Amino acid sequence: MDISTFTAYFLRYGEAAIFVIVLLEYMNLPGFPAGIIMPLSGVMAARGNIGFARVMIVTVAAGLAGSLILYALGWAGGACVLERYMKRHPEKRESLEKKLDWIRQRGCIGIFAAKLLPAVRTVVSIPAGILRMNLLKYTISSALGIIVWNLVFVGAGYACGEQVFALLGRM
Repeated sequence: MDISTFTAYFLRYGEAAIFVIVLLEYMNLPGFPAGIIMPLSGVMAARGNIGFARVMIVTVAAGLAGSLILYALGWAGGACVLERYMKRHPEKRESLEKKLDWIRQRGCIGIFAAKLLPAVRTVVSIPAGILRMNLLKYTISSALGIIVWNLVFVGAGYACGEQVFALLGRM
């Protein structure tokens, strides 16, 4: 998808489009980059198409929903899938176990921190589910990380408005 497609969806379907696209991005599906979606949501707020607070509520709700879906997938069958993967790729076992230990040792702080790291912020939900992390603690730490992440990106789009729109239009 390109910027004009996202813009058309945002303008035509409003909050529903923002929710669905952000949900898919937080589910780590390819083609839904946060670096475009979040600032574009902020630009739409700056243009008056939707209020900034509303954009934040919609994007945080969508991010949390996507994170909880991946958490549930990890909880339901992730351990079995992970074990099969490690049997097929024994050379990756040590690395994967280190990553699981990192999450296990850091708990909520680890989830919060991971939600701020581009390479792991969406996929960290699966190992949290595999480890059967306390759902309430996982939800709170995820929500806090999602709020910070979304605030930075949506806020940048809102603050820079047309400059961000012009920049994204060139991508």
